Amino acid sequence: MATRSSTTRPPAVREGAARVQRTDGSTTRLHILETAGQLFAERGFAESTSKEICTRAGTNMAAVNYHFGSRDGLYEAVLIEAHRQLVSMDELISLASEAGDPRLKLRAFLTHLVEMGSQPKAPWGFRVVLREALSPSPALPTLIRQAVLPKARLIRGLIGGIMGLPEDHPSVQRGLLFAVLPCIVMTVAPKNLRNEVLPALKDTEGLADDLMRYVFAGLDAIAKEAKPPAPAAARAGKRR
Repeated sequence: MATRSSTTRPPAVREGAARVQRTDGSTTRLHILETAGQLFAERGFAESTSKEICTRAGTNMAAVNYHFGSRDGLYEAVLIEAHRQLVSMDELISLASEAGDPRLKLRAFLTHLVEMGSQPKAPWGFRVVLREALSPSPALPTLIRQAVLPKARLIRGLIGGIMGLPEDHPSVQRGLLFAVLPCIVMTVAPKNLRNEVLPALKDTEGLADDLMRYVFAGLDAIAKEAKPPAPAAARAGKRR
């Protein structure tokens, strides 16, 4: 009896095989991405080779080029995933689109960062982003364009709502830096700083509460100075 060739298999069989191949390909891609992320976190981009990544991942050398185009393309994908581990775009879009007080939204975002910084062991993405910040690679513009800028715009929108200023106002941009930078520092700071030098930082809830008092007071003060004074006629009308 003659056997069917792959080209004469029923459509359902061919479609099923294609779905399996796509699933396997996606799994392999994610596995390479995770393996490379851990290696880049340990050694940095310059000291990590495609050969070692594939050896650790248990894949052949062609897999990196097939799924990412090159080692550079793989590193760009790792950077985007690393930033997602800090905070995902989907989380920020969901938070920003909810109805409610922008102060509560900013509090939820910053508390999330504080809680992540208090974890005993941070995800590898923290170390990858830190290495990139300290020793920028040619992939940095891609990280900024694809991950940092879209998220920064959403956070600027929240801060602008709190300050009563446009999201691109210079004071809003500075307010974003002042609000987020302490959280980043706490995330990358050595854990013995929390345990030995500043043991009160182990109280995550109290830390988040005090941080928000500090941030909101600062934003209110900056906004007061940034807003132009009301016209004399308007001030006179209010006094009547």
